[in-house]
Amino acid sequence: MAFKSEIPIPSKMLRLLGLWCCWAFSLVSSDSTTTGRSTQLYVQPHLSIGSCLDYCHFRFIPFLPCIDENNQFASSPAEACGRGNCDAEHFELNYRTSDGVEVESRRNHVERTRLGRLANLRELCLDERGFPVRRRCEIRNGTTAWQSLSNITCRTGRKLSSNLNRLAVEGPPDMIIRLSHLLRQSHEPLKPVDIFSIGQIFESLLEKPKNASFVSDLLGICLRVMATDWETLHLSAELNATNTLLSNFEDYLDALPPQIVPKESCSVEAMGHSHVSGVNGVYALISNELSVFFVNPDCANVTGIAIHSVGSDRQEGASPHAAVFGYSPLSSSESLENIRARKGLETAAFVPEPLWRSLKQKGATYLVFKVYTRDSLFMETESSVRIPSSAVISISIPGMKDNSLPLKLPFFLRNGNTHSSLMAGGGCGYWNYETWLSDGITTCSNGSSDPIILCHADHLTQFSFLLGISRSQTGVDQYEDDRTLDMITNVGLSLSLFGLLAIFLTAALFRRFRRLASTKVLLNLCLALALQTLLFMDIGKGELLRLVQFGDSCLIGGALMQYFLLVVFSWMLIIGFLQFKRYVKVIGVTYPSHYIFISALVAWTLPLVPTLLLVELDPASYRPPQESPDMPPTFLCYPSGHGLYLAVVLPIALVTLANALMVGYITFSVYRALNTRGQHVLQQLRLFVLLFFLLGLTWIFGFCSYFQWGRAFSYLFCLMATLQGFVLFVYFIIFNTDNRLAWLHLICKWKFREELDIVALRAHEKSAFSRSSQVSNSSNN
Repeated sequence: MAFKSEIPIPSKMLRLLGLWCCWAFSLVSSDSTTTGRSTQLYVQPHLSIGSCLDYCHFRFIPFLPCIDENNQFASSPAEACGRGNCDAEHFELNYRTSDGVEVESRRNHVERTRLGRLANLRELCLDERGFPVRRRCEIRNGTTAWQSLSNITCRTGRKLSSNLNRLAVEGPPDMIIRLSHLLRQSHEPLKPVDIFSIGQIFESLLEKPKNASFVSDLLGICLRVMATDWETLHLSAELNATNTLLSNFEDYLDALPPQIVPKESCSVEAMGHSHVSGVNGVYALISNELSVFFVNPDCANVTGIAIHSVGSDRQEGASPHAAVFGYSPLSSSESLENIRARKGLETAAFVPEPLWRSLKQKGATYLVFKVYTRDSLFMETESSVRIPSSAVISISIPGMKDNSLPLKLPFFLRNGNTHSSLMAGGGCGYWNYETWLSDGITTCSNGSSDPIILCHADHLTQFSFLLGISRSQTGVDQYEDDRTLDMITNVGLSLSLFGLLAIFLTAALFRRFRRLASTKVLLNLCLALALQTLLFMDIGKGELLRLVQFGDSCLIGGALMQYFLLVVFSWMLIIGFLQFKRYVKVIGVTYPSHYIFISALVAWTLPLVPTLLLVELDPASYRPPQESPDMPPTFLCYPSGHGLYLAVVLPIALVTLANALMVGYITFSVYRALNTRGQHVLQQLRLFVLLFFLLGLTWIFGFCSYFQWGRAFSYLFCLMATLQGFVLFVYFIIFNTDNRLAWLHLICKWKFREELDIVALRAHEKSAFSRSSQVSNSSNN
């Protein structure tokens, strides 16, 4: 008989929960009464109470007891998970030697770091992209532990990069003076790792007491970074280095007004050669690309700044940082019409009197304006639809915790592209440290063709006038083109892999197809193509090889890519020779015995010669070219320099030339043999297209692109060369009558097997009925 409980189930649960709470309370009480042994509760392994670090593994259990770092029950265990630290540690790390071949172990160090944070290594360690390797403080087995770097092989940086990294790690009191000195002494272009280190130094500086004497050095450092080329800055943005530098730079300047324009005195003392004298309460540092203004409105009711070009009228469309600028103060009672009418106006912003009164009630005392005539620090990692066409003006009010404004703030910007034909979507916007947005911004002008744009904002940040155009209008279309070419390449390679898989599947299913001698040659070519494609799509970037922990993933990946590419061209040369004998020497064509085995032996072993020679003589050529100042770091491991020319380009060029000559002669011979006055033109065209793809003549477009004969050749090469496997599938499977019928028969056999059985049954019944009728008739007779 089943047992029936008199107590409802919820009541049982409540009683169990009450008992559990009493047990937990007794544990706490016993721990609180213990003196000198506050860790007794945690060290007893049989108790189901762990540290808060253990809790981080069980966040889905909301009632798990947790003891914090003070050995007390944590009121909020989830928050306590981030309170641990990893202690400073010395450790060994593998570095590649200067010759790029051998690996040696070096001593490195990380400072004490909070849980979840990344620590900079004292000795600079660069990955294959030239990015700094950092070490994370994480949770492992219920305690804080440093991330393992055993599978990392470091690359050393330049002397400037190493010095900047050491400065960022140590953070001495005079770090800005030493940083400024390093940048003045070095004339080398900055790398992404350098900009990252500068951002880290600025972040450390923000945690120290503010010093107004550093302001000129800070501007000089930012100007040096802003002069860096676009590609390097874009790579730096992937490290968030530009945003880190910009944010810390502005935060540090926003903390300086009490020292530079103090409330006690309206007299402004010069602190550097960039000081520009003006009205009391205004301190200005002006350059062609970056200017900073500290304003004390109580001195002369100055609440704004107007920047104008001086010396000559600025031409429309001219670069703003090519002009020479001056400034004039704006009072809180300025007229918008008067500001717009100022000659040579570039940008202006001021706080109207009603808005300033409201802000003073919230604690506002100073104003800081920063004007960037170059948008180098405002880098987006993704492609941008709208880009700045004016100077960027940053407006901040130190002391205000909330950047939202009770009333609209007016500011003026000069549109630098009034004659552009692609101005759709133009308007004022702001930078949110990811991209340019326009919410909360009102554009008050007669359209994007108006040279002076009036805007209103309901919050404080960096503002600019944005154009709804692509980057191809700004002289940096290479990046956008590369994204398009990457997309075309990935689609083509995916289709090729599908086609190659279909060819292998056809050979596996149909014995008649795979027994042909031509099929065996084709399968060898398809195998080499498939391996080359897979390597290019994944292993060429070193990802898969790093997972299997090879010693030098870049060297191995690059050598494999070179080898399989040469194997592909070896098979294309062999196939070209076979096609030449088939279509030109029709009579008396003989093939040596075991010619397929001999061809395979040559095609799979001959490419080993240039590959192994390059690996032995110049292994450093497989690694990304970091030393070239004009070339951004790349992460595709492939031969470069003389190794690229002699071991890759030269063999491919010779094979392509030979195949092109054979295709031309084959086409001429077939045309002459089929001299039928326009007949069989379609068949001849199909043969030419097949040979064009089969023998790799699409690489002609690659050579034209390599020698920079036009951007169109890059698109033709990426579009056609990547489709080789898919074209082979179309010609040898779809267009081939035997293979097409074999697939149709197989599909129909699977799909209509039941219908065929029914038809056969009905035919059998009809035949039986017919025979029975014949028998009946014969018996009646």
